[in-house]
Amino acid sequence: MSAKSDYIEMKLPAKPEYVGVVRLTVSGIANRLGYSYDDIEDIKIAIAEACTNVVSHAYQDSTDDDAVMMVGCGVYDNRMELMVADKGNSFDLNSLKRNLGPVSADQPVEELKEGGLGLFLIETLMDKVEINGDSGVIIVMTKFLQRDGVEHNGDGISTTTTHQ
Repeated sequence: MSAKSDYIEMKLPAKPEYVGVVRLTVSGIANRLGYSYDDIEDIKIAIAEACTNVVSHAYQDSTDDDAVMMVGCGVYDNRMELMVADKGNSFDLNSLKRNLGPVSADQPVEELKEGGLGLFLIETLMDKVEINGDSGVIIVMTKFLQRDGVEHNGDGISTTTTHQ
């Protein structure tokens, strides 16, 4: 079992221009932890989808300029947990999942259902996803760190000499 080492939290306006800020911040944290390029891209897509859902759906009927999204990032030795929360409109997760179907490569894009595609992407790209919609929506996404098996040398310079 690993101990939590750091927790980073951001509170931002639920506006489209801040989705990129969250995306880049989380990308920087994932890079510092040693995630692969592909894993960082998956994490960036998942966090952007979660934030876009807040911007597009959570405060849809509200004229409140104080609409905010909270983003948290728990950093562990073997994983990163991302949390996106809002206090806006909830939705019926079970109903949404029932209406989601498998996406087929043969299906024309025009026939894909619009709602829930972001959630489908998040579940596909992350290792674990938990959603709570009791008061607003809280989505917790976990990505485990897959070490590449290659030990990284601190300065990248070998200190051993070869004799010929």
